[in-house]
Amino acid sequence: MRFAGKTVVVLGGNSGIGLAAARAFQAEGARVAITGRDEATLAQVAAASDMLTLGSDMGSVADSRAALARIARELGGIDVLHVNAGVGGFAAVAEVTEEFWDSLHRVNLRGAFFAVQAALPHLRDGGSIVLTGSIGALRALPGNVVNGAAKAGLRQVARILAAELLPRGIRVNVVSPGPIETEIFKRGASPEQTKAVRAALAGAVPMKRMGEPDEVARAVLFLASSEASFINGVDLYVDGGTIELCSLRVS
Repeated sequence: MRFAGKTVVVLGGNSGIGLAAARAFQAEGARVAITGRDEATLAQVAAASDMLTLGSDMGSVADSRAALARIARELGGIDVLHVNAGVGGFAAVAEVTEEFWDSLHRVNLRGAFFAVQAALPHLRDGGSIVLTGSIGALRALPGNVVNGAAKAGLRQVARILAAELLPRGIRVNVVSPGPIETEIFKRGASPEQTKAVRAALAGAVPMKRMGEPDEVARAVLFLASSEASFINGVDLYVDGGTIELCSLRVS
């Protein structure tokens, strides 16, 4: 019950890693609010729990400001902010368009930064912020130039936030997953394509398997909790050893 009496907000908490984290926070006593763009999955969460669910697109600064203000008003402030919402996509350098670049950065970097900014007036001193990054910020993965750049930028945003928020005792850390069993890589793919992608992703991990959302959620809760009270500005890889045990080679 590390979060008993605490209010936790998970932006992008209606599926995958965000939903696993939201459920884990609630299981440890937190009052939890989640946001997401998919009204159907939000409705499913609302029907199965007493979480506060709000439709909000993190690519819209106005949406984030409104959602966070409402959450703080209804739940009485914020103790933990987990910024998990994000979008994906691959394109070779020669095929990257301005529209594709902007569509990813609008959510993964710009949207994440302004969501944190919008939360700060409502976040209690001594609170915690955990951002979901990606090992794609470090690995030279062909086709990942746009998302890799956004997540690398988010990593630096976290470092500067961690330094600037020291006077308020607010810690800021990043959790960077490797290949995780979520719906994001299955969208628009046939069962055969999904199977091939899963095999390729798992094969790139030293542990020879993909991770589960709950495994990332446990890292999020650790960094958000008082157990990590002397940890600030880190990027914790939850990737089965992919970064530390593999060379950063283009393959």
